[in-house]
Amino acid sequence: MRKPRSVYRIALAWLALVLLAALTADWLPIRDALHQSLADMLKPPSAAQWFGADSLGRDVFSRSLHGFRITLMVSLGSVGLALVVGTVVGVCAGYFRGWIERVILIVIDVLLAFPPLVLVIAMVAYPGLPLAKVVIALGIVFVPATTRIARANTLRFAGLEFVTAARAAGMSDARIIGRELLPNLVPPMLAYGLLLVAIAALAEAALSFLGLGIPPPAPSLGSMMAGEQSRVMEAPHAVFFPALMLFLTIFALNIVGEEVQRRHDGRAGAA
Repeated sequence: MRKPRSVYRIALAWLALVLLAALTADWLPIRDALHQSLADMLKPPSAAQWFGADSLGRDVFSRSLHGFRITLMVSLGSVGLALVVGTVVGVCAGYFRGWIERVILIVIDVLLAFPPLVLVIAMVAYPGLPLAKVVIALGIVFVPATTRIARANTLRFAGLEFVTAARAAGMSDARIIGRELLPNLVPPMLAYGLLLVAIAALAEAALSFLGLGIPPPAPSLGSMMAGEQSRVMEAPHAVFFPALMLFLTIFALNIVGEEVQRRHDGRAGAA
C-alpha cells in the first residue's frame, strides 16, 4: 500500500535535519560531547540539557549528534564501497557472461556462505584504523547483494534495442557500458542503496553495542546504549534518546528508500 506523501516528506525532513545537525555539531552552541561533570551525573532532561546527562555527566544530546556522525560515516562509506564494487563486478558478469560470470558468481556464493558476523568480527579484530575497518567489513558484507542487483539489471538492459543498436553502430564495450548501461543502472542501485544505508546504520550500532565498533571515548549510538544499559531503570533517558534517534533515522531511510523504489518501478513499468 502506498504511504501518504506527507509521511515521505516528514521522513525527508527528519533526514535533512539530523544530517545537518550531525555535520555542524562542532559549531552548534551545545556542550562538549566528551566533557564530564560529576555534578550532572544521570541528570534528567531539562532546558539546559535537552536529553539529560549520562552516568559520567556528559551531555546526551551532544553525544547523540556526534554519535550519529560516526553512524553516518560508517553507513555511507560501507554502502558507497559496496555500490561501487558491486556495480562494477555485476555489470561485468551481466554484460560479458561466459567464464567471467561463472567466476564472479562462485566468488559471490562463497561470500554469501560465509557468516557475516564472523567476517565482520574477523575484520574488526585485525589491526588498523577502527573506522576504516568497520567500513570495509560492512562493505564486503553488502557486496554480494549489490553485485546481484547490478547483474540482474544489466542482463535486462543488455537485451534491449538501444544496446543492440549501439553494438550495431560499432560502439566499443566500454562505451556501451559507460553510456548506455550505467545511466540506466543508477536508479535501481540508488533505491537499493538507501535501504542498505538503513541496514548499515543498524549494523554499526549493533557492533558498537557489542564493543566491536568505534572505541571510546568517541561517542557512538550503540556504545552509548551499551554503556548505560545497567542504569536504564534509574536514568532511562540515557538509553532512550540515542535509541529513539537511531530508530527514527532507520525508519525514515526505509520510507525514503521505498518511495524511490516505487517511483523507479513505476517508470520501468511505463517504459
